[in-house]
Amino acid sequence: MFKIYGILILAMLLCIGCQWQLKPNDIDGTEQRTSIQRYDRIESLYLTTGDFSALQQMNTDYPTQTRMLLEDVLQLGKVNDRDINSKFLYFFQDSTLQMMLSDVQHEYADMDDVNTELAESFERLKDELPDMEMPLVYTQIGSFDQSIVVGNNTLGISLDKYLGMDYPFYQSHYTEEQRRLMVRSMIVPDCIAFYILSHYPLKNDEGVAQQERDCHMGKIMWVVNQMTKREVFNNDYVAEVEAYMKKNAEVTIAQLLSNTPKEVFQKIIK
Repeated sequence: MFKIYGILILAMLLCIGCQWQLKPNDIDGTEQRTSIQRYDRIESLYLTTGDFSALQQMNTDYPTQTRMLLEDVLQLGKVNDRDINSKFLYFFQDSTLQMMLSDVQHEYADMDDVNTELAESFERLKDELPDMEMPLVYTQIGSFDQSIVVGNNTLGISLDKYLGMDYPFYQSHYTEEQRRLMVRSMIVPDCIAFYILSHYPLKNDEGVAQQERDCHMGKIMWVVNQMTKREVFNNDYVAEVEAYMKKNAEVTIAQLLSNTPKEVFQKIIK
């Protein structure tokens, strides 16, 4: 089962805090560093030139990623539909999307900084949660809808959602608060946050009160700060977790994520 995280999850976050490689590596995520696979480059090649060999490579080397992109992200139909390739190509002939394809390749010609931070952050996460299998991480290009796609031990980063808060399309379609999260520096925090959320989801999500959602996301945000070694998130919920963990050094991150003692948020929850 795949989970797509986009503007709805970003809104939930806001509510409480206001190597060129065309073939996938044979990587055992439990033993080697997490490395970003540049699926977006093959995708962009096909969508800008119609190169059939690029399409073949998408289907042969990245079958799971291609199915998720066509069926779950773009929702163009089933990957085996007879006309799915023409639908895919035609969809991206829109001038705005063609410009975006070019902008993504320019902005992310080099992702060494993101790759390094991602690997180091996931190494720290693995140390804290040794039973959690590390994901295969790849980049893709969507249509400004979703940012992170998680499923079956894969984590897809939609680079079209990280072109900077002043990107022209964003300015006319997203609020300023949303655009502040649509920047390069948020890629790794989003990856860590949403991957943790996929392993530690809210139980009975539909019936959970907003305050309980906020508390759960506050814990995840605090963990993201620890894994990235940055103060990415700073709000009352994160501050409460920070204070609690300092006073209770014996509590592990796994225990924190699995259970929420009432005293963690005692100053917030009356």
